[in-house]
Amino acid sequence: MAVGQIDFPTMHAVKGIKLGTCNAGIKQTVRDDILVIEMADGGSCAAVFTQNAFCAAPVHIAKAHLSQNPRWLLVNSGNANAGTGKQGLQDAFACCANLASEVEALAQQVLPFSTGVIGEPLPVEKLTAALPSAVANLAEAHWDKAARAIMTTDTFPKGASVIIDIAGHPVTITGISKGAGMIQPNMATMLGFVASDARIEQSLLQQCLSAAAEKSFNRITVDGDTSTNDACVLLASGSSSAPEILAGSAEYATFAEAVMAICKRLAELIIRDGEGATKLMRIVVEQARDSAEAVQVAKTIAHSPLVKTAFFASDPNWGRILAAVGRAGVENMDLDKIEIYLGTVCIVENGGRARSYTEQDGQRVMNQEEIVVTVRLGRGVISEEVLTCDFSYDYVKINAEYRT
Repeated sequence: MAVGQIDFPTMHAVKGIKLGTCNAGIKQTVRDDILVIEMADGGSCAAVFTQNAFCAAPVHIAKAHLSQNPRWLLVNSGNANAGTGKQGLQDAFACCANLASEVEALAQQVLPFSTGVIGEPLPVEKLTAALPSAVANLAEAHWDKAARAIMTTDTFPKGASVIIDIAGHPVTITGISKGAGMIQPNMATMLGFVASDARIEQSLLQQCLSAAAEKSFNRITVDGDTSTNDACVLLASGSSSAPEILAGSAEYATFAEAVMAICKRLAELIIRDGEGATKLMRIVVEQARDSAEAVQVAKTIAHSPLVKTAFFASDPNWGRILAAVGRAGVENMDLDKIEIYLGTVCIVENGGRARSYTEQDGQRVMNQEEIVVTVRLGRGVISEEVLTCDFSYDYVKINAEYRT
C-alpha cells in the first residue's frame, strides 16, 4: 500500500556511473538482492551514516573506507549484518575484498551497505558467488534494477532524476532510496544512493550532502525508530563537460539546490511507502525561535502513536495534537499565542479550542489522503516541516511477521 499514485520516473543515466544487479538468494529468490555501483576513476564520494550506537558492521567498514577514494559500492538486501559482532565486521570486509578481487581494485576502495533482518550472520558465500553476475551486468542505464534490488518491505522502487545547467553544460543528478519501516533517520534514510557527473572535490561534496540530508532525510519519520544501517551516499564522477564546481559559486548554489530537491523527493517517497501507510501528513511548525525548536515540536507530533492512529481512523481528535505540542519540551511557551490548524481549519487558538472550529470542518480535512498540520508558536520567524504517515493495522502485521 502506498499513499498516492507513484510511478517510477524517467531516470537519466549518469556518465561515469554504472550499476549492476543480480540475485544471490539471501532471503528470497524472486528479485535481485545484490547491487554493485562503479564510479569512474577520479570521482568524489561523500556519505552520511546512522548515529545508532549499534550501527551495523558495514557502516563501520564504510566509514573506515570513505577516506580511501572509494570507487565501488556493494549493497545487499535481506540481511542487515547488524548485531553480529566481530564476525560481522570480518564478513563485511570479506565481501569488500571479494568484490575488489573481481574488479581488480583494493578492498578499501569498496563501501559495503546492507539492509534487512538484524542479528543474523551475513551469508558471505551466497553473496560472493553472485558478484561475477552483478559485475557482468554493470551499465549506466540500470537505475530501475538498482532501485528494486535494494528493497525490503518497500512496495515500490523509489527514484528521482534531473538534468541541470552548469555554466552552459548539462549535469545529471540521479538517485534511488529504500525504506518503509524503522524510519526516524538521524542522518539519512535507510539507504540512499545519489550520483552525478559533476566535477566537485570531496570536502565540498560532503558539505553538499550533509546539508541536503539534514533538510530531507532528517525531516521524515515513519515510526520513530532509527535504523542500525542508515546510510546515504553522494557520488560525483567528474565525467561531465561542465567546469569544476567551486565553493561559494553560483554553480555550487545551483548544484546544491538540485541535490536537495532530489533528496527531498526520495525522502517523501519513503513516507508515502511507510509500512501500512494510508495517509501522508506534513507537520509544519512556524514562528519558532530556531530550527531545533521547530523540528522538536514537529517530530513530537509526528512520533505520537495517538496522533498517528487518529489520522488512520480519520478521527479529528485534535486534543491529541494539542497534547503533543504541550509535551514537546519547549520552555516558556505562551499558550495564548499558539495556533494549530488542520489544513486551513483553525482548531486551537487563545489556549483552547478555536471558536470557529466545528467537528464537520475537522472531519472534512481528516478524510483526505494528504493532510497538513500547521502549528504557529508565536515565538519567532523560523519554520520547519516534518513528513510522517499514519499507523494502520497493517503496520503491526508487517512488523509482527517481518522475519517469517
